Amino acid sequence: MTLLSVAQMNSQNDIEANFDVIESLLQQSKAQGAELIVFPENFVCFAAGKQRETAAQFELIQARLEQLAHRHQIWIVAGTLPCPFRPDGSVIQDGRVRTVSLCISPEGTEARYDKIHLFDVQVGDAVGGYQESKFFEPGNQVVVAKTPFGNIGLMVCYDLRFPELALTLRQQGANILTAPAAFTYTTGQLHWQLLLQARAMDSQCYVLGAAQQGWHGEQRQTWGHAAITDSRGQLLQSIDREGHGLISSNFDLAEQNQIRQAMPLMQHRTIIHY
Repeated sequence: MTLLSVAQMNSQNDIEANFDVIESLLQQSKAQGAELIVFPENFVCFAAGKQRETAAQFELIQARLEQLAHRHQIWIVAGTLPCPFRPDGSVIQDGRVRTVSLCISPEGTEARYDKIHLFDVQVGDAVGGYQESKFFEPGNQVVVAKTPFGNIGLMVCYDLRFPELALTLRQQGANILTAPAAFTYTTGQLHWQLLLQARAMDSQCYVLGAAQQGWHGEQRQTWGHAAITDSRGQLLQSIDREGHGLISSNFDLAEQNQIRQAMPLMQHRTIIHY
């Protein structure tokens, strides 16, 4: 049995103020006995147009998060950070960056996932349209991180809408899916909880949905409702209040194995071409 924590934040453009919240949530999580905490998308800096500026500090921020993981002896899924270089170290030359989710143990960074699906959509909110591909280069690698309490399949926000990614992560050994997110208020209200439960049901994985909530500047509003869903697709916990928050739930690997054996979805899956 392992206690897992999920954070909700209202990150702004002040990195130091955001880090104050990050450390407070880490301390709360550790005090509860958690072995993992998942932070939301853009958790260190949430500011339109500052991606390159924040990306220039990627390695410094990564080192700072590694120090926190070591000091508190806890695993961290570091939501997302903008990064100016690819996993092989090559610098992105066209001015874009990558959206990176790091899995960090008390000993250091264990895995890096670069967000594959980019949010190029029209939404009926104050922003109207989003075009992540203008500012971000997509990743192309599926990543599963091995931990003492189970394998973590790394996802980010818009990835939740693509069941084939969750299924691929399950096929590659994932027990837990992490989904740091900054869902818009409009799309979150419609689909956030539904998607968390659907991906858990599809993959028979725990799904940890860390979320941004509230206003970020004058136009961007996020839905929040950070949540934890079990391997059956049941919603275990959700944050229904505004602002920063933390929820935690026990993960039982033996119970998950029983669920998977009772309903062996992966063995039964058949691909039919119509």
